[in-house]
Amino acid sequence: MEEEKGGLGRTPVTIGGEVERVDGRALRYEEFVERYLMPNRPVLLTGLMDDWRAATDWLAPDGRAPNLPFFAAHFGDSVVQVADCSKREFTDQKRREMTVAEFISYWLKLSSRKDSSALSCNDDDESLLYLKDWHFFKEYPDYVAYRTPPFFTDDWLNLYLDSHLIHRDSDIHRDKNEINCADYRFVYMGPKGTWTPLHADVFRSYSWSANVCGRKLWLFLPPSQCHLVFDRNFRSSVYNVYADVSEARFPGFKKTIWLKCTQEQNEVIFVPSGWYHQVHNLEDTISINHNWFNAYNLSWVWGLLLRDYNVAKEYIEDIRDICDDFEGLCQRNLAANTGMNFYDFMIFITRFTLGNIIQLFHLRHEEGSINNLLTKSRYFITNLMSIRSVASKMKTVEAFAEENLKSCSIENHTAFSDVQKIFEEPEFHDLCSALKRTYESIDNQLEQDPQTRIALFYKDCFKCLKTDSGFLDFVVSPTSKVCGPEDLVSLIDHAMEKTNSGCCNFSFPSELFDVEPFVV
Repeated sequence: MEEEKGGLGRTPVTIGGEVERVDGRALRYEEFVERYLMPNRPVLLTGLMDDWRAATDWLAPDGRAPNLPFFAAHFGDSVVQVADCSKREFTDQKRREMTVAEFISYWLKLSSRKDSSALSCNDDDESLLYLKDWHFFKEYPDYVAYRTPPFFTDDWLNLYLDSHLIHRDSDIHRDKNEINCADYRFVYMGPKGTWTPLHADVFRSYSWSANVCGRKLWLFLPPSQCHLVFDRNFRSSVYNVYADVSEARFPGFKKTIWLKCTQEQNEVIFVPSGWYHQVHNLEDTISINHNWFNAYNLSWVWGLLLRDYNVAKEYIEDIRDICDDFEGLCQRNLAANTGMNFYDFMIFITRFTLGNIIQLFHLRHEEGSINNLLTKSRYFITNLMSIRSVASKMKTVEAFAEENLKSCSIENHTAFSDVQKIFEEPEFHDLCSALKRTYESIDNQLEQDPQTRIALFYKDCFKCLKTDSGFLDFVVSPTSKVCGPEDLVSLIDHAMEKTNSGCCNFSFPSELFDVEPFVV
């Protein structure tokens, strides 16, 4: 182990090891799941960016520096969030809005100064600006800057947001994008010395970050030690690990042992759920970043929602007796603070449940060997078992008690309860098409123009829905309503029973149903 000092008089940081570096071209998807997703371990992957358009368009002729004039010329009118790395605001850096052209102008002026290399995040009298959370993918869908590496395509969060709003309540979804996020695919751009304070990712999601140019220093703290960066009341955490961290306020911080990683150009880092991390740009840097979750970390998402809900409820407990809709207020506060509330999450997992059940049903139409069909089925069964595990924990939560569900908005309640209506929604058809594309791409079975082929398949599929009694029996019997988590568990159990009863052209071995979902 080694100690790193952040500067004169700063608290030393104990480094216990380096993040593993692996050639992504030699790694199979199943290996990535077994070695990193399931054990929730970080890894640095090489060789995954060679064919990216961003790796040429976004670079200066030297192949190392960012091509800043290109961004000003092609995307200059975009309005983006820019963080000032020298100014703290609550738990984050102070932010402002700028156009991309304005930010590039600032960066070029900064680069032209002789002393720009001396700037750092500790210069309180200088603004050091860092463009963050630019929804580039949504804003420029026809400009294909990159291809999501295959290890990260099983991305429920962004698949869902491509066709659905995260909130359905009219008093929430009309708010700004900070609450109702368009997606979680971002571009980050910043000069040398810009940085991101210590944090764990939104929803306790996974994330991946690809360096188009520049180098980043990452510090990682495993979930088993994350309590050590909090104060005695577990209400606030360390902001900057290289600052003078107060031992009186954060008594456990000196016990922390970190993993370190220097990410080079054209390398992609996988950030697991619940790992606190701090990131510094060692050079002028552009990166592409996604937040995402799926079956392997769904329990982390629910765990965060439940924790934040309890905090929100405790904060306003003294007005419970005088509040007409106390539970509704708790859910609105949860949506504002965390980005999603219990009912949003219930809608989300209900639609993924139905989508995965439909994938299982349609495997009976697939041609191929029994081993190939069993391999495909494993994805969907793993997904359903993960959702079932989380839904089982949700059954006892106060928000899903009958009296509170009565106060749930019509938009929310219908969105998860009326299965027949869900089947008729174009948004749900799009989600099913995206699911099919995702798992076919993982299996490397995509044909030319797969999006059109799969969309037509589902268009025909849902036309036949009302007349296919076998389909309806497989998916929705014995109930066509999902009134809460308990009904969702029953729906999954029914589908699993039908799947293994020989109702399809093949049956599955019983060990497939013994999948243990990853839990916190």
